[in-house]
Amino acid sequence: MARARARSAQNGAAALHEGFLRHKGFRWLKIALWISAFAILVYLLIDRRPRPFGATWYGYTLGTIGVLLILWLTLLGVRKRAMTPGRWSLKTWTSAHVYLGLSLIVIATLHTGFQFGWNVHTLAYALMMLVIASGIYGISVYAAVPAALSNNREEMTQAQMLDALRALDRQLHDAAQPLNQYQADLVQNSLVQDPFGGSIVARLSGRYPRCATQRTFDLIRERTGPRPDLGDDPLERVDALLERKIAMLAQLRRHLRLKALLEIWLYVHVPATFALIAALTAHIVSVFFYW
Repeated sequence: MARARARSAQNGAAALHEGFLRHKGFRWLKIALWISAFAILVYLLIDRRPRPFGATWYGYTLGTIGVLLILWLTLLGVRKRAMTPGRWSLKTWTSAHVYLGLSLIVIATLHTGFQFGWNVHTLAYALMMLVIASGIYGISVYAAVPAALSNNREEMTQAQMLDALRALDRQLHDAAQPLNQYQADLVQNSLVQDPFGGSIVARLSGRYPRCATQRTFDLIRERTGPRPDLGDDPLERVDALLERKIAMLAQLRRHLRLKALLEIWLYVHVPATFALIAALTAHIVSVFFYW
């Protein structure tokens, strides 16, 4: 009996920590595969030339399914505001969102009948593929980046890392007082520059070629040599503090880079979704106008 309870507890814990991709034994992946396979089978069994496309009964059917599915998929943002358990918990909804969204690749492509051109219909298809591609990227980073974020933080929060950086700046300010004017100015430049300023490219790449702290450290290290002995020489103390600051900056920049990788895809996914809905509206109106 005790073993049964322990096994049940382990199963419950596993279910609790089960990711949305593996939810219910990949239930929504299987459903999406069945839907896609059925759509392909029907397409192949229709004996007509030319092959079915958007203006046929099959094309209209797939188009209606695709539009309804897209509108339902856009409701995930609304659903996220109500985190409830049950048959349609947020985890279930997210799992369905991912896999049914991927099934749109098959549904929408068969709806087009592989007929593309420079028109609003192809635009809607292209925007849908952009939304799906950005969603795939989002899933990929959410699968890998959180663990990297946790490892990089070393049990420190972002606020704690920033506090440690500010403490190093205060120590550098005090340690630079005995230096000559040129060296003190170098240290001051490293203190006043925003170490995280720069373009989105710098944030995503983690490369800051104009970092004043690195430049100051390189110039002072030329004077102190590769291994300062941290004696009474103020320059050697500044050298050691700059080395610590560079390490802290590297950690913080990795942290901000990983956070940016987690967030950047939404700046494509969400606007592209609204553009897709607009293009779909134009697509549907034009179809019925010329019907």
